[in-house]
Amino acid sequence: MPNRRFADGEVVMGRWPGSVLYYEVQVTSYDDVSHLYTVKYKDGTELALKESDIRSQSSFKHRKSQSSSSSPSRRSTSRSRSRSPGRPAKGRRRSSSQSREHKDDKKKTIQETIQETNLALLVLVFLFKPSENNTRRYNGEPDSTERNDTSSIILEQKLKPDLQIERVLEQYSLRSREEEKKKEEIYSEKKIFETIKTIEKASSKTKELEFGGRIGTFMLIFFLPATVFYLLLMCKQDDPSLVNFPPPLPALESLWEARVFGVFLLWFFLQALFSLLPIGKVVEGLPLSNGRKLQYRINGFYAFILTAAAIGTLLYFQFELHYLYDHFMQFAVSAAAFSMVLSIYLYVRSLKAPEEELAPGGNSGYLVYDFFTGHELNPRIGSFDLKYFCELRPGLIGWVVINLAMLLAEMKIHNQSMPSLSMILVNSFQLLYVVDALWNEEAILTTMDITHDGFGFMLAFGDLVWVPFVYSLQAFYLVGHPTVISWPVAAAITILNFIGYYIFRSANSQKNNFRRNPSDPKLAYLKFIPTATGKGLLVTGWWGFVRHPNYLGDIIMALAWSLPCGFNHILPYFYVIYFICLLIHREARDEHHCKQKYGLAWERYCQRVPYRIFPYIY
Repeated sequence: MPNRRFADGEVVMGRWPGSVLYYEVQVTSYDDVSHLYTVKYKDGTELALKESDIRSQSSFKHRKSQSSSSSPSRRSTSRSRSRSPGRPAKGRRRSSSQSREHKDDKKKTIQETIQETNLALLVLVFLFKPSENNTRRYNGEPDSTERNDTSSIILEQKLKPDLQIERVLEQYSLRSREEEKKKEEIYSEKKIFETIKTIEKASSKTKELEFGGRIGTFMLIFFLPATVFYLLLMCKQDDPSLVNFPPPLPALESLWEARVFGVFLLWFFLQALFSLLPIGKVVEGLPLSNGRKLQYRINGFYAFILTAAAIGTLLYFQFELHYLYDHFMQFAVSAAAFSMVLSIYLYVRSLKAPEEELAPGGNSGYLVYDFFTGHELNPRIGSFDLKYFCELRPGLIGWVVINLAMLLAEMKIHNQSMPSLSMILVNSFQLLYVVDALWNEEAILTTMDITHDGFGFMLAFGDLVWVPFVYSLQAFYLVGHPTVISWPVAAAITILNFIGYYIFRSANSQKNNFRRNPSDPKLAYLKFIPTATGKGLLVTGWWGFVRHPNYLGDIIMALAWSLPCGFNHILPYFYVIYFICLLIHREARDEHHCKQKYGLAWERYCQRVPYRIFPYIY
């Protein structure tokens, strides 16, 4: 085994990858297999460096002292070479005084020459250059100011000989060596600063593309809306079997109605108005890359209460809420069109956003990819945060309203005085999920959607179309395909849903409370692995059971939402299949992101917690 040159804990100088700059680092460990040193920079960054990229601090200090000590000897050598060894010291003093007098005479000569040249130039300029006064004379205007203007120019030139001498001194390099060294130092500092800025700008670009890169994101822009419309059309069929693909397509003119689009706009801006009301507390989000913290008003639950009151008022005045069911496809088309327009606006405005406000995952430089994933991290109109608003308000609350409309439509179509038990379970389970999200609204500020992902077509379409129209698929299915379940089966499904909810809520609460205040005495029982970023990775509680326990709770709840629809068709279970695929993708993305962010600490965490979502399975 080769000998180590640097010991653990030793402070050395490490070269920053891709540059020639060295920074002070501390050696934390050494890998005997790869022969790489793990070093920690002052900002907490941990990197693996080769031994050739590390130097001791003494070598830097030695070079500095050597250069400073050698400069006097050079000066003395240059002096000794300029003197003739055969001349006496007195003669040498005379020659130096003579040289100084010669330099003074040279300066005076230069000054006189400059003054004479200036006078000659003034005469030439006056004779041959058409000045403003000459133009006036040619146009027949009075020229009484010519003589005054010329005399003032001459006076001004006479009063500026020092400036001309200064330029000549610069031309012949007659400045002192100290001034030149200062200029060289300033220039070198500027070059280093520009190099660092170039490296930072290049490193901020998104290098690893998700979702199949440019081609994949281009296809998803069309595939996602097509999937939503296909699911809704299938639910309308008497036999929503996969064998009956493709479903009969409606006429294009029947998919659009201006009144429906107006209702959707009214809903969107009503929720925006509720979010701007000065109720609820104002909290700060997590620090951004520039250290700044954005402020958010937490009033989602109040907006839900106001929405419930508005819907109750409409029902009291006998407004037909099942209008949503009758025009469900048209509402989906209106929401998709609005999300596309919003996405275009978001991308256009992001082109003027500063570099530090761009999303880490949506700054690839490719138009289609950045348009899909989101180019700007937190687009705001004043204090109104567009991404934060769309995450919880119009889509999530709209999901509950759509479920209620499906419940009323089932009662009307089947002439029931009470909704079916299956419909009650689906509405209750999903209502609990939405109310929980709004009650714990502050927890969303620590999710990757807010801290990492930009706001583009992916989130705009997901928040405004996918969530309200796909998540309500079970309720929409039950309207046309009623399913009867017994009370024991309903009780078993309810228990399953609450198990998933308990895992989901308790895991998220542990994570959010620990991120907000790791030193909270209530969390003293939690053990964690420290990282170079200053954050800790929990290895006890739910996060010591699997790496993503919140995803496990999500999948269990999704299954409980689909079971009331029975087993006649696989369509109601699309949500479960989609949710598993989505969470596995998110889990893979989280794994990659955490490995880059936490380095060796994440590897130790994975060894401690080997299972990702499903214990003893995956």
